[in-house]
Amino acid sequence: MVGQGHRDDGPGTAPGHASPRLAVETWESLFRAQVTIMRRLQSDPVWDGLTLREYDVLFSLTKGPDEGMRLRDLNVYILLSQPSLSRMVDRLATRGLVDRTSAPDDARGTLVRLTPAGRDLQRATGRAHARAIATYVGGALDDDELATLGALLERLRAAQSDIPDAVPDPRTAERRP
Repeated sequence: MVGQGHRDDGPGTAPGHASPRLAVETWESLFRAQVTIMRRLQSDPVWDGLTLREYDVLFSLTKGPDEGMRLRDLNVYILLSQPSLSRMVDRLATRGLVDRTSAPDDARGTLVRLTPAGRDLQRATGRAHARAIATYVGGALDDDELATLGALLERLRAAQSDIPDAVPDPRTAERRP
């Protein structure tokens, strides 16, 4: 739903500049779909003692170099604050799923990498997780729709670096002394 004060620019909007109302409604649909699917994924019996967020860390480490990823680089892929990620990595290390080492080029930096046990757990969990995603997402959309949605979401993600930050709410600016 769009709150009061948002205008609908309608069909006269410039190419590449969608109606603010439609943009908000679309974002809300995307967010609600994600929440619904994430709740189903979290309740799946595939996690084998992991949380979905812990799995996300293990999965993200598979995308990095074999020698590991710096915490700050790993944090780009994870929706956690740096301190929260650091504590999670500590817990995963205690469980023998990741190793933490000093970066060879900077002793202040920390490299994190999967242990063999962490890699095995990620692979086993990942296969079951992929089957669940295929069921929940692939059960709702056909291949053409999935391809279109994937392309649109990738375009949306990639465009963010070229879009300026949102302007302050003019109602807030008017209240300043």
